[in-house]
Amino acid sequence: MRPIRRAIVIGNGMAGAENQCIGLVRALGLSHRQTLYRVTRPRGGINECFSWLPVSLHQNLGLVIKRICGDSQLQITINRKKLLPLPAEIKAVLPDIIEADAKKIATMACQTFERDGPLLVVASGRDTISVASSIKWLAPENVFLVQIQHPRSHLNRFDLVITPRHDYYPLTPQAQEQIPWFLRRWITPREPPDRHVVLTVGALHKVDSIALNNAASTWHDELAPLPKPLLVVNIGGPTSHCRYGADLAKQLTTSLQDVLSSCGSIRISFSRRTPRKVSDILMTKFSKHPKVYIWNGKDPNPHMGHLAWADVFVITADSVSMLSEACSTGKPVYVIGAERCTWKFSDFHKSLQERGVVRPFTGNENVSASLLSLSLVIDEKFPKECFRQYVIPCCLFLNSRKRKKGPSKLSVPKPVFVLL
Repeated sequence: MRPIRRAIVIGNGMAGAENQCIGLVRALGLSHRQTLYRVTRPRGGINECFSWLPVSLHQNLGLVIKRICGDSQLQITINRKKLLPLPAEIKAVLPDIIEADAKKIATMACQTFERDGPLLVVASGRDTISVASSIKWLAPENVFLVQIQHPRSHLNRFDLVITPRHDYYPLTPQAQEQIPWFLRRWITPREPPDRHVVLTVGALHKVDSIALNNAASTWHDELAPLPKPLLVVNIGGPTSHCRYGADLAKQLTTSLQDVLSSCGSIRISFSRRTPRKVSDILMTKFSKHPKVYIWNGKDPNPHMGHLAWADVFVITADSVSMLSEACSTGKPVYVIGAERCTWKFSDFHKSLQERGVVRPFTGNENVSASLLSLSLVIDEKFPKECFRQYVIPCCLFLNSRKRKKGPSKLSVPKPVFVLL
């Protein structure tokens, strides 16, 4: 039995997925001994048409496309949408990223085991599943593998799976009624979670009290002088199970106008997924308003500063990550568009509302009156409770696991933890 003192994060280049891994490693106290690897797909031009392929096949196909078309990437039009080449600034970054190679990582884990002990591998996202499980298969005695987000099948490939509870929504009676009988065998997951599956309410993230205090210091000069209360509005983008467009933007605009009088200031941020028609509506209405600041997407991203300094949040219903981060601060969180969500995302919002951590944003709110008696430094009760329920048991298990071949089984009761 040897304690784990080092970690590898395998990401897919998406901030939402990688932040979950980094947040877990940070909570386990291993952030000073972590290395980030990525599974990267070919991007730009015609490559965007093949994102549905398994990542290894897409990578091989990408090499063929590059030989045929060169670096200039073939541009085509699909459904009247032109697929553009990868931006130069992204191309400049990609060569510095360590590509995840299962054989190399497994070999490293074996060769350094006597000196450094077992290796914790934390992965998240569909594209990382094959690489992460291959590492475990190649070095079962030397690696402890944690997969974040449900891998859909063959969970025995992983030592621990951490996934939101709403991923198991297809097994509920309500979901079964929505699925045609001839499709039910193809919907995953097909079995309830076993003892090595940890269920969370929302998404894991790296927003803890230390990160917020650091962000508060970094953004002090810009955000501290703003009139209070500060209302932060985070806008994502429509998804297949949470559709919206200009109609939601107009609804949000009207509601924000209604609460302006009870706000000291408002700051609005768009994500890369925000449709132009949505952002244009809010820009037209608020870009010149003295109480409202809209992030232009070019200056340093104020997201962490907003989490630290905001008094109240309004967040679109599509983003599990943004909602999870905001809820973890313990501050009032309002959601707009939850009624548009379907399938498991509707179940997610129902779960948050039942716990009393979010409320629908209607425009009838008095923002000043909705403030809780919270200081900038978050009340430590919530983070400590999460730490006690999840991180401590995880640490104890990682540090006391007996070595044996194949994925290990947890010797603790089936956990159902609440971790935002």
